[in-house]
Amino acid sequence: MTTGRLEAFSDGVLAIIITVMVLELKPPDGAEFSDLHGSATSLLTYLLSFVYIGIYWNNHHHLFQIARTIDGTVLWANLHLLFWLSLYPFTTNWMDEHFGRASVVVYGVNLLLAAIAFTILTRTMMRIPESRERMKEAFGSDLKGKVSPLLYVTGILLAFVQPWLGLIPFVVVALIWLVPDPRIERYLAAHPPTSGETLGS
Repeated sequence: MTTGRLEAFSDGVLAIIITVMVLELKPPDGAEFSDLHGSATSLLTYLLSFVYIGIYWNNHHHLFQIARTIDGTVLWANLHLLFWLSLYPFTTNWMDEHFGRASVVVYGVNLLLAAIAFTILTRTMMRIPESRERMKEAFGSDLKGKVSPLLYVTGILLAFVQPWLGLIPFVVVALIWLVPDPRIERYLAAHPPTSGETLGS
């Protein structure tokens, strides 16, 4: 089967996740600029999670530009990823409302499990013969994908020492993935769709 419906469904879910997160933001208690200080933590935690959702949306889009077809296993792997991403509003809000060891650890575990789910999705798609070689050539060694889980684990462990220390590796991962990765664009430029073929549809 082709990828169009899966991509449309995933885009809708990610849009809902962002909407839920922004609805969790609480406005300042007063009407002065100084009252924004009380909302600073909410805005920063929202920004971090928003960036993560954006990163997953971007990489998900690239992933399915490369894939030619999918099967039922890929559909379930994609739902597995969306499950962990759908918990972002919950773990983000808890960390905002009750910043401490437990909330930062749970947030880090959520980030880690989402990253593992994306890796599972990628490996599942590589099992499909029509896409295997294309994906291997496009994604290469995927150094970012290997380093990120290690940083998440580091952040989780640091949170047991000081909660704010745990956030540092989480921010580092976000910054790493914000750096544009031209591999997919280079690959698609070198391997345009053949006649009658539309990638990602």
